[in-house]
Amino acid sequence: MTTTTFPHPHADSYFLQTDVAIVGGGPAGLMAAEVLSQAGVSVHLFDAMPSVGRKFLLAGRGGLNLTHSESFDLFQTRFGARQNEIATWLQHTDAQGVRDWAKGLGVETFVGTSGRVFPVEMKAAPLLRAWLRRLRHPACGVPVQFHMRHHWRGWQGNRLVFHRQTDAQTVQVQAQATLLALGGASWPRLGSDGAWVPVVQSQGVEVADLQPANCGFDVLGRQGQGWTPYFVDKFAGHPLKSVALTVQGRGDALTPDRFLRRGEFVITQTGVEGSLVYAASAMLRDDLLACGQARFLLDLLPDKTLAQVEKEVAWPRGSRSLSSHLKSRLGLEGVKMGLIHELCPPDVLQQPGALAAHIKSLAVGLKSPRPVAEAISTAGGVKWSSLGDDLRLKARPDVYCAGEMLDWEAPTGGYLLTACLASGVQAARGILLNSVTKKHQ
Repeated sequence: MTTTTFPHPHADSYFLQTDVAIVGGGPAGLMAAEVLSQAGVSVHLFDAMPSVGRKFLLAGRGGLNLTHSESFDLFQTRFGARQNEIATWLQHTDAQGVRDWAKGLGVETFVGTSGRVFPVEMKAAPLLRAWLRRLRHPACGVPVQFHMRHHWRGWQGNRLVFHRQTDAQTVQVQAQATLLALGGASWPRLGSDGAWVPVVQSQGVEVADLQPANCGFDVLGRQGQGWTPYFVDKFAGHPLKSVALTVQGRGDALTPDRFLRRGEFVITQTGVEGSLVYAASAMLRDDLLACGQARFLLDLLPDKTLAQVEKEVAWPRGSRSLSSHLKSRLGLEGVKMGLIHELCPPDVLQQPGALAAHIKSLAVGLKSPRPVAEAISTAGGVKWSSLGDDLRLKARPDVYCAGEMLDWEAPTGGYLLTACLASGVQAARGILLNSVTKKHQ
C-alpha cells in the first residue's frame, strides 16, 4: 500500500493520495494511526499545531493519569448516559489494555492510593516520545507520515482541503477513508477549538452544543453578586481540604441525593474549581441548563456528626469571638471560617443550632459554569444518531470520528484518556473492516 504525491498544477496548491487520512494528533488520532499502520495501511496524519499531543503533554504536567485500576464493571459506569456505547470500545481497549500498551512502549505504570494509574516517571513526555518513535519507525507495518501546521478547511468534493501555514499552500488529500479526531473546545490554544463544528454540520451531521465538562463554576454568593471583595482578597487560591460535597436530587426532600463525595477543591476569584467540584460538574452544569440555578451542599466537618457539632457550637464561649470559639472547639479556621462568614446570614451566626446545621450543610449557589475554553474537557459533539457502531458517519460513509469530538463525557481519573484511546482503536477497526480492506479485495 503506497502513498502517491502529484506535482501541483499551481504554485499555491499540492495534491496527495493515500489510504487513510487522520485529522487530529491527539490520543484518539494517534492510537488509530498505530492500529492502521501495524495493519500495513498507508496513513497520513494532519494537525494544525506545530507538534502532536500538545494537550496530552499539558495534562500530564502534574502526573499523567493514564487510566484507573477499578473493575471493568465499575469502570464502564463512569460514562453516564453513554456507558453502553463506550463499553463496546472498552471491550477491545480497557484499562489493563492501556497499561499493557504503555508497557509495550517501555513505560511501566503503578496504581496510586486513589486507584488511579500513572507512569512510574509520572510524566507524559517520555511516553509520547516512545509512541511517536514507534509510529515513525515501526518494527512491522508502514510508517505514519506526519503533517504539522495543516489547518483543515473541509472538503472539496471527495478531497480533504488543508491550509499549510508554513508556505500558505492549499493541500488537497484524496483518501480511501478519513478519520476526524479533532477534540472538543477546551484548551483552544492547544488546538482543540471546536472550529470543526460548522464544517461537519454542513455535511448533514448533527452536533450537540459543545459545553464545559470537568469545569469550575462562578458562585452566586449570599447577595447574588459572587464572592465579596474581602473574601476574594483573603482566600482566592486557597484549597478547601477534608470536606464533603453533596448534590441533592431534583424534586422533594425525599428524593435521594445524586452525588456525595469527600475530597478537596479550590476557591477562585469568581467561584470554585478543583477535583471535587469537577467530579460533580456534569450534574451541576445540567441543573443550570435545566433550571437556571444550581447549588451544592458542603460539609465542612465530615468526620463529625451533626450532634457533635451542635454540642461544640453551643458550648459557652464567654468573651471569645465566634471565630476563636469555633477554632478552639471544632478546629474551624482559615478558608472554612471565611466561608461561614461569607455564606451564613448574620442571624444564623447567633443561633448555635442553625449555625451547626450550616457547618454540616452549607449551601453554595452557582451562577454559571466557567467558559468551555477553561474546562478540562468538553461535553457535546457529534451525536450518536449520526454514527454507526464503527464510528462511521452515516452522512459520509468514508468518514469516521473518534475521541472527544463525539457526544460523550467522562470524569477525571483516567477515564477520558482511556476512552479516547479506545475510540481510536474502534474507528481504526471500522476502517479496516469497511473501507481500506475492500479496496484491496
